Amino acid sequence: MLLTNIQVATLADNQSYGLIEHGAIAIQGTQVAWAGPADAVPRAYRSEPVHDLGGRLVTPALIDCHTHVVFGGNRAAEFELRLNGASYEEVARAGGGILSTVTATRQASEAALLRDALGRVDALIAEGVTLLEVKSGYGLDRATELKMLRVARQIAHVRPVDVRTSFLGAHAIPPEYMGKPDAYIDDVCIPTLRAAHAQGLLDAVDGFCEGIAFDTGQIARVFDVAAELGLPVKLHAEQLSHMGGTQLAARYGALSADHVEYATDDDARALAVSATVAVVLPGAFYTLRETQSPPIQTFRTHDVPMALATDCNPGSSPLTSLLLTMNMGCTLFRMTPLEALLGVTAHAATALGLTDRGRIIAGSRADLCIWDAAHPAELAYRIGFNPLHRRIFKGTL
Repeated sequence: MLLTNIQVATLADNQSYGLIEHGAIAIQGTQVAWAGPADAVPRAYRSEPVHDLGGRLVTPALIDCHTHVVFGGNRAAEFELRLNGASYEEVARAGGGILSTVTATRQASEAALLRDALGRVDALIAEGVTLLEVKSGYGLDRATELKMLRVARQIAHVRPVDVRTSFLGAHAIPPEYMGKPDAYIDDVCIPTLRAAHAQGLLDAVDGFCEGIAFDTGQIARVFDVAAELGLPVKLHAEQLSHMGGTQLAARYGALSADHVEYATDDDARALAVSATVAVVLPGAFYTLRETQSPPIQTFRTHDVPMALATDCNPGSSPLTSLLLTMNMGCTLFRMTPLEALLGVTAHAATALGLTDRGRIIAGSRADLCIWDAAHPAELAYRIGFNPLHRRIFKGTL
């Protein structure tokens, strides 16, 4: 098809929107064949079926590169506890937090987990998401971790969206291993990682490096197995304190280091050298009422690519709007609208190890959003408003 009468934000590089006024896009199969001014459409594409989009804005489709959308139950009661003064760490140490979701997820059937996850996925799709990452980590035993990953894979079979899965067995210490984190890594986490890989359920390996979870040495043992299996890694790092997780992620050439509120200048330098994306998650910052913002200017100084994601999860970020995430990145962290859009397109793709989407250039995947908007800054500017007109997924409206 040939899309005409559009404003095109190509995001061809990281310095500008790459905005083409009065533009056109030629799509062949599942790929963008050409993008440029409407008066310069190559002869080869002029006979394709034309879709006049009435001057609307077209951008790459949105990508949510950090979610936990598969889980059982909810934690509204803990939300209320925190509002009454309990900290996230206090709730976790009292047996709530992640562990309360572990109990609910272990008890839920695959059908129930899929049903509940689809409600959250549908909200993301409705805002133009065509790709999301889904983590395990609410099972913390072999059977439930594998169950979560099977459900995550199933999402892409029942909805028009791509899914990348991450094994997050090193998310928390389950009750049966409380006080024995090393035994949990040896007895449960690593064997389950091997089993998930053998069953073809994994695209990457993640971990939670924090005082309430695992230290760098324990995460490194998991990452060593990931390297042995040929799986890329990513890491929840420096969210609540500085544990050295960002440097660890950089040493392993991680796809991304996520949260990174307590990252330092040295951490940013390490991420730049390893070409690791810093994924900032304003939903968790907002929900937990944190005060330590990620060092956005430091990341800029060292040319660290920044992605944005919902971190959709039942406890610290019950957020299913990537558009709101963009606004929060700008208002809470002082990101620019361009940085926010790159953060949910090109840089989000990089954070998932993908190079074929997130920009509108010849050869890229034809995953696009058509917006009732005149300029891309509008996407981060509005609050609680969805201007999506149409979505193109794999070259199909």
